[in-house]
Amino acid sequence: MIKLTILDGHAVNPGDLPWTFLDGIVDYNVYERTSPEEVIDHIGNSDAVFLNKIQITKEIFDACPNLKYIGVLATGYNVIDLESARAHGVTVTNIPAYSTESVAQHVFSFILYFTNQVAQHSASVMAGDWVKCRDFCFWNGSLSELSGKTLGIFGYGNIGKKVCELGKAFGMNVICCTRTPKEGMPEQVSFEELLKRSDFLTLHAPLTEQTKNIINKDSLSLMKKSAYLMNTARGGFVVEQDLADCLNNDGIAGYAADVLLQEPMAADCPLLKAKNCVITPHIAWAPRETRKRLQGIAEENLKAWIAGNPINVVS
Repeated sequence: MIKLTILDGHAVNPGDLPWTFLDGIVDYNVYERTSPEEVIDHIGNSDAVFLNKIQITKEIFDACPNLKYIGVLATGYNVIDLESARAHGVTVTNIPAYSTESVAQHVFSFILYFTNQVAQHSASVMAGDWVKCRDFCFWNGSLSELSGKTLGIFGYGNIGKKVCELGKAFGMNVICCTRTPKEGMPEQVSFEELLKRSDFLTLHAPLTEQTKNIINKDSLSLMKKSAYLMNTARGGFVVEQDLADCLNNDGIAGYAADVLLQEPMAADCPLLKAKNCVITPHIAWAPRETRKRLQGIAEENLKAWIAGNPINVVS
């Protein structure tokens, strides 16, 4: 039977989603985590591996000649040296479009955090401020409606499209900037116009040489001081020091991110103490339903590869 090793199983299954769907398909072994120094030893003579964020380099391919299949348990696959994978005849697959709903939902949790300020007001109430209040209500900051505001979307794949649908449901005016226009899209604008017009700007494009560091001192200077920026895509879009300086100088109203340039977060990350900055630890993809969907696609990918008809191949 094919031997499969899961290198960083804790991310997808911290205890609530067992790997039993693999029973009878492969002989499998699960490592909760694998350090860079342990990768070669953990792979050993495995025919196949599942992984999420483990780097697979040329050196690892050279040291693991029995490896024939890598199932990346994510949409992004930049952790794999694809050139070496092809040279070694290793099939690499990914999990496309599994997290559309959950990531779009996370985007709006950020947006509503800023507009409704639920966390801020709940903390104030629990501190006793409502008990001491002379009026039946109070608010500690400016609340705002989404209806009529402009939602800018950078990138219009599956997630961008879902964010657009949700924005329209809130009555927002939606504009977008994308390299691949599609029929039925909202108003398409240049990146410069997207920056200038958006009240809420959310990033959903692939990270490429063209989009790397696209949020920087110059681009931030084009945004409204009242605008909010959301990033649930890739930390590499952002020059973090430029963004922290912008926030601390009230250049924009706020930033919310689920991704950073370095993950886990570095102790000296300039966004750690920036004003009006909200950061979650890369969890937009993590609802149980989303991870269950991911496992289902991973099972389909594995079975198709075993049958000699691989799907979702990226190598």
